[in-house]
Amino acid sequence: MGPRVLIVEDEEPLTLLLRYNLEAEGYEVDSVSRGDEAEIRLREQVPDIVLLDWMLPGLSGIELCRRIRVRSETERLPIIMLTARGEEGDRIRGLSTGADDYIVKPFSVPELLARVRALLRRTKPAHIATLLRAGDMELDRETHRVRRSGKDLHLGPTEFRLLEFLMQSPGRVFSREHLLNAVWGHDVYIDERTVDVHVGRLRKAINLPKMPDPIRTVRGAGYSFDETFARAEQAANAEG
Repeated sequence: MGPRVLIVEDEEPLTLLLRYNLEAEGYEVDSVSRGDEAEIRLREQVPDIVLLDWMLPGLSGIELCRRIRVRSETERLPIIMLTARGEEGDRIRGLSTGADDYIVKPFSVPELLARVRALLRRTKPAHIATLLRAGDMELDRETHRVRRSGKDLHLGPTEFRLLEFLMQSPGRVFSREHLLNAVWGHDVYIDERTVDVHVGRLRKAINLPKMPDPIRTVRGAGYSFDETFARAEQAANAEG
């Protein structure tokens, strides 16, 4: 499950080109062609990075960027603005509105991919890391192995994706709907209680005897990977 990219671009040939190259690099790609559609999509699911065209029907890229920055859920969302407007004043306006980077059309696709990687490396290192670690737990994205206290844990594919998603953003609480969209996908229509079932299976698989549970249930809100897990683990080991 690679980083999620939302392309907001009304030029279909460019969208197809970006999608092809991003997916070849292992990213999960979604796209919309209107600014107002993008705003709705961002309320449904927050991606890891947005490639945002300046000139869009429905809602301009500049205005969408401004709205993204005022919402707490998306205020730190990485944004690369794509535009044919290359004047210094336009670049300053785009960056001042909240874009993290600014690339002028026509551009080199390898350069854009390099900028995407650099921005994710700076803002969301866990999303591009091969290994995710917390406490005595380690998840290897390449081998699909999970270990705790040096012991291999046996997770089903859904439990692995669920743990990976939660470990990417420790401390952040995700609703059941958000987890359904992120782990199962938008096109899968299943009951939200399915999340509870798989969280239960995940807990059973990863929680060894007398060890703290890293999965936190937040009543009325959802689930998170406990950001205090590593400290709790150290305390438990000290007491032992």
